[in-house]
Amino acid sequence: MIHQVHSGRDGPVDLFVIGGGINGCGIARDAAGRGLSVTLAEKGDLAGATSSASTKLFHGGLRYLEFFEFRLVREALREREVLLRAMPHISRPMRFVLPCHPEMRFESDTPTSRLLAAIMPWMRGRRPAWLIRLGLFLYDHMGGRQILPGTERVDLARDPAGLPLSDEFRAAYVYSDCWVDDARLVSLNARDAQERGATILTGARVERAERGDGCWHVVVRDVETGAVSHHRARMLVNAAGPWVGEVIRDVTHSESPAAIRLVRGSHIVTNRLFAHDKAYFLQGTDGRIIFAIPYEEDFTLIGTTDADHADPDTPPVCTEAEQEYLCAFAARYFKVPVRPEDILWSYSGVRPLYNDGAGSATAATRDYVLKLDVADGLPALNVFGGKITTYRKLAEAAMAKLAPYCAAAKGPWTAGAALPGGDFAVAEVDRMTADLRRDYPFLDAAWARRLFRAYGTEARVLLGQARSAAELGRDFGATLSEREVRWLMEREFARRAEDVAWRRSKLGLRMSAEQMAALDSWMQGAAGASVADRTGAAG
Repeated sequence: MIHQVHSGRDGPVDLFVIGGGINGCGIARDAAGRGLSVTLAEKGDLAGATSSASTKLFHGGLRYLEFFEFRLVREALREREVLLRAMPHISRPMRFVLPCHPEMRFESDTPTSRLLAAIMPWMRGRRPAWLIRLGLFLYDHMGGRQILPGTERVDLARDPAGLPLSDEFRAAYVYSDCWVDDARLVSLNARDAQERGATILTGARVERAERGDGCWHVVVRDVETGAVSHHRARMLVNAAGPWVGEVIRDVTHSESPAAIRLVRGSHIVTNRLFAHDKAYFLQGTDGRIIFAIPYEEDFTLIGTTDADHADPDTPPVCTEAEQEYLCAFAARYFKVPVRPEDILWSYSGVRPLYNDGAGSATAATRDYVLKLDVADGLPALNVFGGKITTYRKLAEAAMAKLAPYCAAAKGPWTAGAALPGGDFAVAEVDRMTADLRRDYPFLDAAWARRLFRAYGTEARVLLGQARSAAELGRDFGATLSEREVRWLMEREFARRAEDVAWRRSKLGLRMSAEQMAALDSWMQGAAGASVADRTGAAG
């Protein structure tokens, strides 16, 4: 048993969340907005693992139709426009070019491939054009699309999307999905949760959680100082992502028959491969697909792979084999070959796929699964899987599971609520960006776009009364100012240079190692000064 526990308030909080990825922060925000008291603990940085290593899309999952995942696709399609309206600064509509070629094949052993093999064996695993058209028709009509344009067929010999492609590709379908800044989505959910009363702890590892005396007793250790804090809660959510199994086994010591399969998805970034703003959905002869996406204005993002990953504590990296695979896959389509030496940066994340023990994980396990474990009237909700597109629906489903244990909570509310800085219409992005540059003439066009795309209407709050770049304080390079770094530290939980340069932004692509080191040194000094100021004030 844990003795001398306290939570920093008179009684236990309603909900304690383990994990600061998109699922944990989404649940914390939803719960705080319903009037519950919430504490969230994340052992590293917010979005420090899977949630910052995605393909930067929220989408319906076109390929999941081949697995007959109609409910998952319908829910995701409906969510696209809900999310787009809530965060028009950190997301945007994107058109995807799907080139047609007769040698495109299914991924092995999907329900659709088995069905066609039974009735059309002469196709030998090929993905026929009529099936792609059918899938795109369903994709256009299953989700109640209102903002995004529908699918069209284009002649690649005439359309600009065909210019970078090999001449063998003559036609393509162009359909709609959305791009999103994944890590900023997480930090803004956490910030909104905090503004609604939640406590957000980063660099805080949960070491133990036990039931006793009518509540959960949670032991948290600061990963930098080693200081231990004790918390009490009426409900517990395990949203630890790849570590969900470790939390069940080593932290809560619960029984769960479920297992997860860890899958590593890797991406590469090159200099810009094409001049237009559309992305490419590329089908491989091995049945897999990858995306080639315009990225941070001057780059192209290519991914993802799909490889088993044994241990969540082993940092995922994009291996040489994965880099070569992605380059060869892209080179199959583009006139100018993509080579490993063209890679400027690579990253990799681990997705936890739910496995009920009935067999290997397939597309069905890519949906989220919520398992409730109740003993002594105290619930623990374990969150398996999930994707960015459906994080808000996952949070609502989590609260529905917990509803019997928090009867006083308000009902669902997030569908119409903008994230911080997102309180404007989707169609207003260009005008409002131009207005920002007009009112702050020291910003060049790229700097104004970056700030508005990151902070939306709050870009003006960040800039304040500044009339020159010098008034924003120290210049860390790549348009990153001292004022912006302070904002990210004070309002968005950033602690280290990588939090700022690789998660809250992607300015690490433009910053040198020396600039990164200087930024980190400055942030550590600023954090220390802030602690000293608070200690002095308390004294």
